[in-house]
Amino acid sequence: MPTIAIVSQKGGSGKTTLALHLATSAVYAGYRASIIDTDPQATAAAWGDWRGDFLPEVITCPPVRLFSTVDRARRGGAQVIVIDTPPHGDTASREAVRVADLVLVPTKARAFDLHALEATAGLMAYASKPAHVVFNAVPARASRMLEEAAKSAQALGLSVCPLHFGERAAFHRSSASGEVAIEIEPEGKAAGEVGALWAWASTQLGISEKYSNSDA
Repeated sequence: MPTIAIVSQKGGSGKTTLALHLATSAVYAGYRASIIDTDPQATAAAWGDWRGDFLPEVITCPPVRLFSTVDRARRGGAQVIVIDTPPHGDTASREAVRVADLVLVPTKARAFDLHALEATAGLMAYASKPAHVVFNAVPARASRMLEEAAKSAQALGLSVCPLHFGERAAFHRSSASGEVAIEIEPEGKAAGEVGALWAWASTQLGISEKYSNSDA
């Protein structure tokens, strides 16, 4: 089953926001999705508690148990898995990259954040697996900033996702209630950005945006 790893060595890069929104997008597309939270802070797990019984399921897992946890989630019916990793978590990131079909690296387009990409680029080179940088919390009218940030990422051998998340209040507001942007502002810009990213990720994974039992 398609597995997406969200990795970054920088705290505050937006890993959990990306994981929650992609997994929930998979649910709305008709897939049974699970988030595996390997971060000791368990932010995704807290969001799952606030969300209640609604999908996606959130599973906490220490990095050393990741492979068996992914296997158990698949046997339990998960059709899309999204792995959320901690900052500065070399073991968690390495194990997540090994099991993933798609690796996304969220980052802000600022100097300190871009500098932290060096460690992630080294991990990707070691794993011989491509990673796509997703710029997050991008200010309005920041095309020049994005262009320069993309060049910095590419110079490290990282691919750059053609889509990004803007600095949207809906991302922050929705998380506090166990929701995602599309659930509080269905027609908002944040929801549109998430939908576009899910469509792009679906293409990368080779899956359809709509799931039916005949496709299983």
